[in-house]
Parts: sequence; structure tokens; C-alpha cells
Amino acid sequence: MTTTATPQSADSPRVHFWAVPDLTGLDFDPLLAKLLHEDPVTRVRLPHGEGHAWLVTRYEDVKFVSVDPRFSRQAVFGRQITRLAPHFIPMDGAVGFADPPDHTRMRRVVARAFSARALAALRDHAQATMDRLLDAVEEQGAPADLMAMVNRPFPLAMVSELMGVPEDDQQLMARWSDTIISAGAGREASEQAKAQMAQYFTDLIGRSHGTGRETLAAVLADAVDDATLEEHEAVGLAVLIQIGGAHAVRNNSANMVYALLTHPEHLARLRAEPELLPQAVDELLRYIPHRNAVGLSRIALEDVEVGGVLIPAGDPVYVSYLTANRDPEVFPDPERLDFDRGYNPHVAFGHGPHYCPGSQLARIESEILLDTLWKRFPGLRLAVPEEEIEWQRGALIRGPETLPVTW
Repeated sequence: MTTTATPQSADSPRVHFWAVPDLTGLDFDPLLAKLLHEDPVTRVRLPHGEGHAWLVTRYEDVKFVSVDPRFSRQAVFGRQITRLAPHFIPMDGAVGFADPPDHTRMRRVVARAFSARALAALRDHAQATMDRLLDAVEEQGAPADLMAMVNRPFPLAMVSELMGVPEDDQQLMARWSDTIISAGAGREASEQAKAQMAQYFTDLIGRSHGTGRETLAAVLADAVDDATLEEHEAVGLAVLIQIGGAHAVRNNSANMVYALLTHPEHLARLRAEPELLPQAVDELLRYIPHRNAVGLSRIALEDVEVGGVLIPAGDPVYVSYLTANRDPEVFPDPERLDFDRGYNPHVAFGHGPHYCPGSQLARIESEILLDTLWKRFPGLRLAVPEEEIEWQRGALIRGPETLPVTW
């Protein structure tokens, strides 16, 4: 990776040109690490889009930008802000780019699908699904590719169950999601996949009106019926949750498995103390840099000082949850994977109004996967040397291409 900078002046701080490398699931981006410690509020230029954007890396500054209403997600639409992907991923009206009160209105609808009763039912479904997938692994025998047989189908099945997507359509969802979320698929392919997925959910929500079911599609249909949501908002929510629920958990859970397979002392500790699992999952969420570069940007609606730096009105701003999770002011010895970390206020699921609504479901899936996997296969280990694991290239969310294991 190379990074250069323009000369710095009193009123024009330097701009870091960020040629984002393809990294493994556990390697931390060296530029991000450097900025956290040396230039925590700075300007960057990413491979696509136009101009520069501010990047905020320290924990408290990240939280500040995430909640302050002077930073708007909605104001991003219509602007070609510098970014990692060659295409603009969210749909028009997507909740990820809404500000309160519209954002609050849409979030309340989604929250109905993640009630305590719904999550309890999903936990039972998750365990049954995991048992079925591991039956297939055992039947096939070693070696097996966990990515293909477990980490891909498991979260896809879970979010599809939540949404009400039939099993026969899940591979269609996977193909569309992979195309939309890839930085390397290209603008035309991404836009086509986005349009097809939107049409699918328009039809699914349309068929879910008045069914009385507890799927998210039915919840969204009811919200359209009572005028809480416009149809395009409901469709945008469905697309966002389907992609995020399948893609992010797929890769992050695979990274967790890889982390344990390459940290044998941590794996031995977890197997000896299974009650440590929830705390271990939270530490893995903090430790693993689950994405490349940064996520969605915001626009400063007025001049705002962040970390002692004045960000002018109209400038785009990114926050890095990855660096916030490695801030030594909050997490002592942050480069160490520490299952005894008692205080762990990580922001792996974001912070503020845009905190991930599916965070509890993601935790449930990760806990069931890690618990059941080693109960069924106590001798599980990598089938190839760890340096031979292939990692996805041109991806926004990091993960292994394959995860070959034996036992």
C-alpha cells in the first residue's frame, strides 16, 4: 500500500490518498493505525468519487460525530463523495441515509421484528439450522469448506427466515447481495442487482399485506398500510436488512472461526470455560477489523469542531469504528485479543441513531455457531497452512473466500 499527502498549510491540512489494500480478516489497515495515533482528524481521498472527506478515528470523536445532528446522512444523496466502491450502494430513501425524524420513524417499524419474542423464536430456528448444516458437514467428511457449508448458508437462512424469503429464493438473494456489496463488481452490475432485489421485495411486501404473519415483510407491509412508511421506504429497509444480515454476519463469523483456529490458547480457554462465550464474542467483535476502509459518510451542516479541528460546513465526514475499537484511551493494550476484557464498550455495530438493529440477532448467530461447531467437531483445525487461506478481493466487508478445515 502507498499513501502520499499534499503539503500541509495552516488553513489546508494534508490529504491522505488511501489506496485501500486487500487485507486478511485480522490484519489492521496500517494507514488507519497511523492516523489514529498521529492524525486522528484528517482528510482522505479514496479510490472513487470526487474530492476529499474528513476521517475521524478516535473513540470519543467517532461517538460525537455519530450522534450530533449537525452531521447529516441525508445530505449525502446527490453528491459524488470520495468512497471505496465505484458505485453508490444504498437505495434512495434507505434508512442508512435518513436523519431524524424520518430515521426514527423507520427504525421503530424495524424494531417490531426484533422483539424479545421474535428473537427467542429465531434462536430456536438458528440452533436447528446450525445442527442441520453440521449434519451435512459430518456426512460429507473432512476436509470441508466451512465458508461454503456453514458460514455462507447460516446467516442467509436466518435473515431470510426473519424476512419471510422462501428457501428456494435464498441463493438468488445471495447472488444479488454479493454483487451489490462488492467494490469490484462495477457500477452497472451493482445497479442492476439493486433494481432486481428491490423489485423482488416490492412483490414480497405486496403479497404480505394483511397476512398477520410476524415476518419483517409482513411488518413492513402493515407499516405501509397504516401510512407509517412509504412503499419505497419499506423496500429500502428490506434490501438493507437482507444484505446486512447475510453478508456482514457471514464474513464476520468466518473471521471469528479463523481467529480461534489461529489462536489455539484462546480456543482452549473458550472450550474449557463455555460460560465465557458471550464475552468472547464481544471481544472478537471489537478485535476483528471486519471491513475495508470506512462505511457510510455524513455531511457537516455547519462548521463543527471535532477533536480540536474545525470541519467546515458542507464537508463530508467519515468515522472509523475500526480505529475507535483500537483506541488505547478506551481499550488498554488494544492490539491484544483479550477474553478477560471486562469493560468492552466496542462500537462494532455502530453508535447512535444508526446502531445496527440486528445486533442481537448477529450475537445469537455467532454464539450458536462457535458453541455448536466445536461441540460437534472438538478436533476442528485448518486443513491448510494459515498463509494459504484465500481472502476475498475487492470486498467492502472482509472475509475468507474459503475456509478449509479438518477434524
